[in-house]
Amino acid sequence: MSLSKPHPTQTHFHSRSPPGNPSSTLSLPPADPPLSPSPAPSPVKISMQEHFAINVCPGPILPIPQISDFFPRFRDFPSTPPPQRERQPEKDRERDGAEKDREGEREREEVEEGETQEVVDSDDDDETYLGTLDFSLLFDQESNCLHCTIHKAKGLKAMDSNGLADPYVKLHLLPGASKANKLRTKTLKNTLNPVWNETLIYHGITAADMTTKTLRLCVCDMDRLGRNEFIGEVMVALKRLRVGESKKYNMGLERQVQNREVNNQNQEQGTPVAEEERGRILVSLLYSAEKQALIVGIVRCAHLAAMDSNGYSDPFVKIMLQPDMGKKSKNKTSVKKKTLNPEFNEEFAYEVPHDQLAKKTLEISVWDYDLGMSNDFIGGVELGIKAKGDRLKHWFECLKHTGKKVEYWHALTQQCAPSSD
Repeated sequence: MSLSKPHPTQTHFHSRSPPGNPSSTLSLPPADPPLSPSPAPSPVKISMQEHFAINVCPGPILPIPQISDFFPRFRDFPSTPPPQRERQPEKDRERDGAEKDREGEREREEVEEGETQEVVDSDDDDETYLGTLDFSLLFDQESNCLHCTIHKAKGLKAMDSNGLADPYVKLHLLPGASKANKLRTKTLKNTLNPVWNETLIYHGITAADMTTKTLRLCVCDMDRLGRNEFIGEVMVALKRLRVGESKKYNMGLERQVQNREVNNQNQEQGTPVAEEERGRILVSLLYSAEKQALIVGIVRCAHLAAMDSNGYSDPFVKIMLQPDMGKKSKNKTSVKKKTLNPEFNEEFAYEVPHDQLAKKTLEISVWDYDLGMSNDFIGGVELGIKAKGDRLKHWFECLKHTGKKVEYWHALTQQCAPSSD
């Protein structure tokens, strides 16, 4: 399509100043005649291939880079071999070896001098230094409780990729470590010097336990995505504690391998664990002369045996006064879900004359509740004239001191298992 462009208009400016008139006049040339309209352009026909070539390939096609351009060692042609080393004569080798020996001796002397000057910092090695743990222990014989206060830890080993850790402390009583006697503090995030100031309490600890048990305190790093990592642990023999006195400890964490040997020795020297694994129960007895009734209180249980696949139990307690007095002689507590240290604080009254109470026997049994199945027997205890030890002592004190509540911890055994639940 071609158009004829008009010539640019030329303006002629003539200044004519007639004599006697200083003003100038502007004269314009006459306008050009109008242009004739040009014919319409004919449409241009383009093939489909040319259309795509114009839109897709506006420029020249460049070669595609190959992997050999980025990694020259993958080229097909072999690379030039490195130049061969020249062999040194034997005399030069001996001279070089003597000089290296002298330099090695100088370096050793410098290292030895540095070690003698920095003996205090030698424990900072990652392989040996794991940190320290500050805690205190208190045994209360009246309530049969062991109070463990975890204060803080210092200089823990870094376990995470950010150079920090998410530490927590878990406690076990040896021998017989299980979920029943496991206590744990809260987890503190991103720190190597955590401060807990948290008190954990073991219930049902007797004076006999203090002579045979050992407390193990493990410091671990919590990992949500994977398995929790072990940092270090300390062990304390409870026989070193004095009754009613709080003792503070500041101990360095040790490796797990060393403490396994101590654990095995404690298991060999300790008492049989079969009875302890069933658990213990705290029972209160009170005979009310006004109501002419025996009031039995189920306070709590501790260190019960795990009966479910998740490592816990759903315990409840049954109480029965023998000989059978009908439906009034049978009672049971509520069910506590997923715990091995339940707290009940429930009381039951039996209307019995005081003179007939000496002929009665109180049967207490702990069960694991299973929905739609038969309940599992955990352990039991009998109080009465035929009992022995603390069980007989507990029964006699209740009969002797009317109106006074007497509490005792009793070990659960499988000897007094009832015929049916």
